Amino acid sequence: MNIGIIGAGTMGVGIAQVAATAGCKVVLFDANAPQIDKALSGLGKTLQKLVEKGKISQEKASEIRNNIVKGEVLQDLKDSNLVIEAIIENKDIKTKVFTELENYVSEDCIIGSNTSSISITSLGAELKKPERFIGIHFFNPAPLMPLVEVIPSLLTEQTLAEKIYNLMKVWGKIPVIAKDIPGFIVNRIARPYYGEGLRIVEENIATPEQVDEAMKTLGNFKMGPFELMDLIGIDVNFSVTTTVYKDYFYDPKYKPSLLQQRMSEAKLHGRKTGKGFYDYSEGAQKPVAQKDEALYEQIFLRIISMLINEAVEAKRLGVANDDDLELAMQKGVNYPKGLLSWGKEIGYAKVSETLQNLYEEYREERYRQSPLLRKI
Repeated sequence: MNIGIIGAGTMGVGIAQVAATAGCKVVLFDANAPQIDKALSGLGKTLQKLVEKGKISQEKASEIRNNIVKGEVLQDLKDSNLVIEAIIENKDIKTKVFTELENYVSEDCIIGSNTSSISITSLGAELKKPERFIGIHFFNPAPLMPLVEVIPSLLTEQTLAEKIYNLMKVWGKIPVIAKDIPGFIVNRIARPYYGEGLRIVEENIATPEQVDEAMKTLGNFKMGPFELMDLIGIDVNFSVTTTVYKDYFYDPKYKPSLLQQRMSEAKLHGRKTGKGFYDYSEGAQKPVAQKDEALYEQIFLRIISMLINEAVEAKRLGVANDDDLELAMQKGVNYPKGLLSWGKEIGYAKVSETLQNLYEEYREERYRQSPLLRKI
């Protein structure tokens, strides 16, 4: 199968590696040509490390690398059966690329976008053949994270989602099919993990390290929200939140954080800039959280209740089936367990009570409960 990848950033080259590992022939294109050379050089080093660790053979490493070739111009993707775009999260730039791409590829070529939050319907609507367009959302790093969200638009041909779902399985991924709603499954349900953590810090209830420690010790999360935002990139996380907020017609539940906006403006983006909520410069010491068990319990219950409420609302709206909702959070963002089962474990009544108390304290729509949560 011939695969075209547009965008040679971390996600683009990661998806190229996944496709090439599955035996596909890949053409990697980026408007910034030197970026392709940089990406392929980095991939060569990554593959060599995998050989040294005994994860793959030298032959397999060579095969993967040889399955990927550089595209000099967009037209070099003309023989692709499937093209996946992984460029900047900007609707105008993406649609411009798609409309040009349609001039070169065959009528049967499937066009996919790796967007994490832009409406698939709005992107596909600009195409001459919107029925061939679909969302194929990988998680970073693409070779390691198993989840792929497959998102058909209102205009996507009916059988296409199943075709891509099956292809992702062949590529060794765990696919889930999601409705074309802002944030899809993972980025929609996960918003409170960051948003409520930020709110707690903004109100001086706790420090970032205390919030992180509470979620790791009581919730068994691998990373706290502030560590995770630093890893993702504070600017990227803020951009996704802003998109979801706007696309939900400014629903207060998804309101972005002023603190996160200021961090973005100051270019304190986390690990990639050397400083975010934590300092990553050489010799810098990570602050130790001041232990406070009662505070930790308060933080954990507040954030987990918001997450469970969001998962229950996604179930109510039919964003995905129950199994996919559970799977998506575990395989897309490494949550220790599915949120619906976590709700049963804590007790939906306890979750409801926590949200009701928050609503009475703040009088904000942010804390409104899903009608389904009240029922169950």
